Amino acid sequence: MLAFSTATMVAALAVQAVDPLPVAPVPVAPSTVVADEQRVPESPVVPVSPPVVPVAPVAAPQTAPVPAPVPAEPNAQKDIVVVGQSRDAGDPLRGVNAQAFGATQAVDSAVVGPVARVYKRKVPSPIRKGIHNFLYNLREPIVFVNFLLQFKPGKAAETVGRFVINSTVGAAGVIDVAKKRPFRLPRRSNGFANTLGYHGIGNGPFLFLPLVGPTTVRDLIGGTLDRLLLPTAIGSPFTDASYTVPAGVLGALDHRADFDETLKCLHDDVGDPYASSRAFYLHRRQAEIDHLHRRPPAPPPECQAALPATRIPVGAAGATETVPPPGP
Repeated sequence: MLAFSTATMVAALAVQAVDPLPVAPVPVAPSTVVADEQRVPESPVVPVSPPVVPVAPVAAPQTAPVPAPVPAEPNAQKDIVVVGQSRDAGDPLRGVNAQAFGATQAVDSAVVGPVARVYKRKVPSPIRKGIHNFLYNLREPIVFVNFLLQFKPGKAAETVGRFVINSTVGAAGVIDVAKKRPFRLPRRSNGFANTLGYHGIGNGPFLFLPLVGPTTVRDLIGGTLDRLLLPTAIGSPFTDASYTVPAGVLGALDHRADFDETLKCLHDDVGDPYASSRAFYLHRRQAEIDHLHRRPPAPPPECQAALPATRIPVGAAGATETVPPPGP
């Protein structure tokens, strides 16, 4: 028994010598070479995961939106655009104006036009001319005042001379003696609307009013002042219906008869008679103001150039200056 126990203990010690205690494996790179050029087998390595640290999400930086590129226009580098202020204030009331124009034309075609043509055909020319001269002679005080307001004392003095000569020698203005020799004082048109325009006040919106016809805000105000001057400054007979009604009727017939050919040119065989009349009126009014400033007017429309009564010639010293009639 003792021998068997002793043998057993010796065997156990021998086994422990062959199989030593386990030790921690040492990782060896695959490229490690031992002296006898035999590769040492790789020992398995248990990966150790690093501790996870929560990280707050970082917002992406916001950038301003980049505008889309605007395609360049063809030949943009070669085109030069000049922007200027137009003399024309436009026609914001065209719809209303066109309706008033149509209604006025209907009345003119049915009544005013035929009566004016009968007046021109039946009344002898010397009588019609005498009525025309008489009515225009009554406007000379208005012309005089406005030449003073325009700082033109020379023309204001000539206007006074015309009025005195025609009111006396010319039989209350029925005969225009002042324009003949030896006086040679031409008739000139002027009014408060011209004075406003001369001092830089624009037309304002274009208007077409029944019984008034084409006008602008500026011309409507100026024309009202023209009509109020004599009744306010003198009174009777310019405030009496016995004068104002016949004078108004004769003035309308005289004007309509003189303007008959121009109205035909403006309205007959024209695509847009309203636009044609508007352009004619605005050009003629601007030409009068340019003439006061001694500026050459723009080329007139065809109808205006064809009508001698609406031309503003550039004769020496204004001796052949003519007067554009009121608007159609």
